[in-house]
Order: sequence, then structure tokens, then C-alpha cells
Amino acid sequence: MSPHRLLRLPAGRRGKYAVLVLWLALLALAGPLALKLGETQDNSTLGALPPGVESSRAAQRAEAAFPESRRQLAVAVYVRDSGLTAADRARVDADRATFTGYADGGVVSPPVPSADGRALLFSLPVSADEQRRADAVRAMQDRLADGAPGLRTALTGDAAAESDVWQAFDGMDGALLLATAVTVALLLLVTYRSPLLWLVPLLAVGVANQLAGATVYLLARHAGLAVDFQSQTILTVLVFGVGVDYALLLIARYREELRRHADRHAAMAVALRRSYGAVGASAATVALGLLCLVAADLPATRGLGPVGAVGVVAALLAMTTLLPAVLVLCGRWLFWPFVPRHTPGADARDRSADHGLWRRVAGLVGRRPRAVWVGTAVALAALTLGIGNLALGLPDDESFTTEVGSVTGQRLVAGHYPGGSAAPVEVSAAAGAAGRVVDAARAVPGVAEVDGSQRSADGRWVRVTAVLADAPDSAAARDTVARLRTAVHAVPGAEALVGGRTATLLDERRTVDRDNRVVIPLVLAVILVVLVLLLRALVAPLLLMASVVLSYAAAMGAAGLLLDALGHPRLFVGVPLQAFLFLVALGVDYSIFLMTRAREEVASIGHRSGTLRALTVTGGVITSAGVVLAATFGALLVLPLVPSVQMGVIVAVGILLDTFLVRSLLIPALALDLGTRTWWPAERKAGAPLNALRRAGAPA
Repeated sequence: MSPHRLLRLPAGRRGKYAVLVLWLALLALAGPLALKLGETQDNSTLGALPPGVESSRAAQRAEAAFPESRRQLAVAVYVRDSGLTAADRARVDADRATFTGYADGGVVSPPVPSADGRALLFSLPVSADEQRRADAVRAMQDRLADGAPGLRTALTGDAAAESDVWQAFDGMDGALLLATAVTVALLLLVTYRSPLLWLVPLLAVGVANQLAGATVYLLARHAGLAVDFQSQTILTVLVFGVGVDYALLLIARYREELRRHADRHAAMAVALRRSYGAVGASAATVALGLLCLVAADLPATRGLGPVGAVGVVAALLAMTTLLPAVLVLCGRWLFWPFVPRHTPGADARDRSADHGLWRRVAGLVGRRPRAVWVGTAVALAALTLGIGNLALGLPDDESFTTEVGSVTGQRLVAGHYPGGSAAPVEVSAAAGAAGRVVDAARAVPGVAEVDGSQRSADGRWVRVTAVLADAPDSAAARDTVARLRTAVHAVPGAEALVGGRTATLLDERRTVDRDNRVVIPLVLAVILVVLVLLLRALVAPLLLMASVVLSYAAAMGAAGLLLDALGHPRLFVGVPLQAFLFLVALGVDYSIFLMTRAREEVASIGHRSGTLRALTVTGGVITSAGVVLAATFGALLVLPLVPSVQMGVIVAVGILLDTFLVRSLLIPALALDLGTRTWWPAERKAGAPLNALRRAGAPA
């Protein structure tokens, strides 16, 4: 079957029933599988690094030489501001005895007093089994919560931090889905002002979400696709966001064609043919952009790409097959009370009065295009100044939007012990060089304490613990680790590797810097190729790429002002790259919708009139699509993790800037100022742009 016949199938008198039966069968198969998606989550990748970096190699050596290092630690801390009493110390001893039952191996460290006499802490390794570890942490947290008056207690360490993450996100999958669905439903209701029409795209996008979830589940089970909480969250947001965007575009074109055709099947066939190019290019842009993340070294970033691409393809399939079949089946009454009536001899192109607001916007752009694009560009450039409010590197104690027990414990430890006490650096080295490695570590500025070395069972390796003077997630601590690595690497024959929390953060920063250098140019190159193939021009794609890069910088600046006001200006290291991808790939969508329509109109009525008409007739639907997509990413703000909030704010702000400034003012004004050169080389291949564009295949 040819592609054109496939496109007509959902609009056919019998074809629509075949499409509906197919989707019902898919839903019956996909629904149960989508419910199991959470079972495939492997959240270890959220903090994982490539195996080749030094902290990963140090961890691998430690696991082989010191098997107990695989166990997570829980750290109990007790603080009384007026000084610990004898009763407090008795309480600590009683807790230590109780916690022995939760310790892996039954060993709890002796209590370590602070220099000021106001704090005590002890640590214990907990079970490697996830469920037993979770039960043990909850039991210890419950016991510590029953503290004496004036005695502050908390449980921190890796085990407690992991437990806080799971407790914070308990039930959040459903909350995010509900928030997204409600937001989309309200916006569709406002957009269509119909008591029924909004249900159809919401139903279709819900089915697409089930198909995407089932597909990702099968790929995770049988093809090794990595799925974590972050990628599953983005999957839901992407499917709803881009799916509703495609629905808005198709329904708007279908409404136009219903006025031109008495037969709704014929109207849908034309609407599909004329909108599929833009929708397909949009899906290709986003999906291929997401797949560029496979080139990233950071596992959490790399795993996000294929999962998101699956969601975009599922949305494309549902919105170009299921949605039109349901619309045609229901008929014109679905648009009630604003039913589009067929008027013999009327042409939808002549109904500019239906777009009063956007006709006025087009008039403004048409009168002074150069002043409009220069003013818009200056405004976007001014917004970039807000980037100065942002900083890269999210401290551990600022990762949650609310206070959690492990963060409280970190702050208590930091207030009474050297900053790195809760997460010391671990140096593994050859046993014969142990003394020289210890001496080298002690001589490094920023190292507060160096403990004696522990020898492995085979006698080959030693482990040296270094407590840093600064908090383990601070820039000063990362600088200390860099100096420490230089010092111990210089010890002859030591084969030293530096690992631990701070070393991981240092390697994470370096990995992200590498990913930025590789992935960002790759994303831009892939999207540029898609635009060139779609528009069959060079100037227009370059113009669009320059605009989205400027829009991204402006979005980061505007988000910097908002995040600073919200108290979250320090970005998680992976957020800028992921936000760049979403803003460039999704933001260029609206310019694609505009420019593909402009290309169609220019082929019939010339460059200036065609560009302004495209802005007029697409203004309402693209604005609605942008608001919906921004709102779906805004739903990430319901999650209790700061990186999710940061992503939601940056992407939502960026999409709104693309919708209201870039696509509405900057792009059309630039296109008018450049004239027919916008479509070069089509304009250069023939004397008349009209004939050149027609030969390039512009739809009638």
C-alpha cells in the first residue's frame, strides 16, 4: 500500500473502522504491559558514571578488594546545642545496641564525639538487599524520631538518602499523570469551547501514552533499554505535550477543510495530506534530537534519549491514525456549539476574519518587519542576562523541595564536624606504597584527616580514608580531590585511584562538560538536516536554528530569574544539556508549523502575502499548542525533586518565549525582511519564486 493510501485510511468510509479495530486491539495488548513499566526501573543509573572514569574504576577495585565497600552506610547523628548530657550518651549506647540488628554483619562503629562536645555520631553498613535495606532504614528513622526534649537526631548517609528519594516519590507517577491530564483537559476545554471535542484528543493521547509505556517496557525487558524514574517521567510529559500539539494542528486544519468540503471524509483526507508533512517533520526533529543523547557518556542522559523517542513516535502514530478516525466517525456535531458549516464556493483561505487577533499581529509585522525582528532580538538578548543568577552544581542538601531526614542529618554533621566527615574520600593503592600514599594525602591542602590504611584480604591493596575540610559536594572539595589525585598519582608504584562521593561529583562534572561539547553540536546538525530536507532551502533552516539558539539562551536567563526567586538557582549538572535538547527540538516545532504553511501559501500568492497569511491562520492553533506543551512541562513542578522543578521551569519558559516571541514576531519579520532569499536556493533556481517553489513540491 502506498504512503498516500495509508494517509487516507483513517479518513475512509470503511478505513476508519479498520483503524479503530486495530487500535482497540493494540490497547488491549498494551494496557497491561504499560502498567508494568515501573517494574523495569533501574535508578542506579541516575547517579552512575561511565566505567572509564577514575571514581568508577576506584569503586570497581574497592568492590573486588574490599567486598564490604559495596554496602551502603547509614549515619546516626545526635546534637544538643547546650552540650550532650549523660542521658544523651546513654540514649546513643541504647540505639547502637538496637541498630546492631539492622547492621550488615552486626557491626556498628563506636560513637565519634565532635570537638565542641555537642554532637555524637556513629555509622553502620546496611543490607545489600534493597527491600531489607529499606525496612532497616525506616525502623532506624522511627526510633530516632522518638528523641528526648532538646536532643536533635537524624539518620543520614547513602542508605538514608536513598530511602528519602523513594519515600518522596511514592505515588508520584500517578500524581504526575493526573496533573498532566487535568492540565491538558482544562486547556483543551478553553481552546475548543466545546463540551465534547476536548475529550477526543485527550483520549487519543492517553492511548498513545499506553502504547509508549508498553513499548518501553518490552524494550527494557528484552532489548536492554535502560529506564529510570527520570526517563519514565519525561516519557509521560512528552507524549501528552507533543501528542496534543499534533492534535491541535490536525483539528485546526480539519476545521478549515470542513468549510470547503461537504463530505467530512474528504475534508479529513485533505487535512491529513496537508498537515502530515509538518507533523511528521516535527516528530522527526524531536525523536532524532532525543536519539542524539545516545552519544552522551552520562548514563542517565544517554538512557533518556531512546525512551523519549519511543514516546514521540507513539504520539505521532496515535494522532495521525486514531485521532482522525474518531473525528470522522463522530462527525461535525463534535464541534458543537461552533460547528464548521460547508459553504459552497467558499475557500478557507478567504476567512481571515476568523483570525482577527492574528490578522492584527500580521499587520504589525508586515508594516515594519525590520523594527519588529530587531526589537524582538534585543528583548531576547536582554533576557539572557538572567543567566548570571544561575550556578552549575546542585548541593546534596538542596536536592529536595522540602526538608528530608538525610538532609537534616547532613546539616547537623556539617555544623559540628569537618565538612567531609559524612562522605570521606577513599584512596585505593598498592599495599607496598601505603605509607607514601598516606604521607602524600596528608600534605594536600584541604585534607583535614587521613586515617590508617586497611589491607585487602589478598594483601595486594590498601584503602586510605581522607576526610576533607569542606562539604563533600562543594567546589572547594572538588578542587581538593583534584589536588589529591595529582599527589597520589605521583607516588611511584602506587597505582592509586581516588574515589568516594566528592570524586564522583568531580568526574560527573567533567563527563557533563564532555557531553555538552559532543551532543549540542550533534543535535544542531541533525535538526538542521531535517529542516533543510523539509523546507528544501538553506537560508530558512539556518534562520530557524539561529532563532532557537537565541531563544534557549533567553529561556535560561528568564528561568534564572524565576529559579532564583523560588530558591533553586543552582542547577543539577545534567539539566542544561537536557533543557537545551527539549527547547531546541520542541521549540523549533512551532517555527516548522509556521514555515511549512508559509511555504504552501507562498507558492500560491507570493512571498510577502503568503508569509503573513501563514502567520494569520496558524497563530491561534500554534499559540494553543505552545501553551499546552508549556503547561505539561510545568506539571513537573508537582514532583519533590529540585532537578525536576528546574527542568519544568526552564522548558516551560522557553516554549512560551518560542510561542509568543520567536514564532509570532522574530521569524516572520526576518522572513519578510529577507524577502524571497529566505527560500534560497529555490529562489535562485528560477526567475520567479512562485514557479521555483511549485517545482520544489509545495502542496496546493
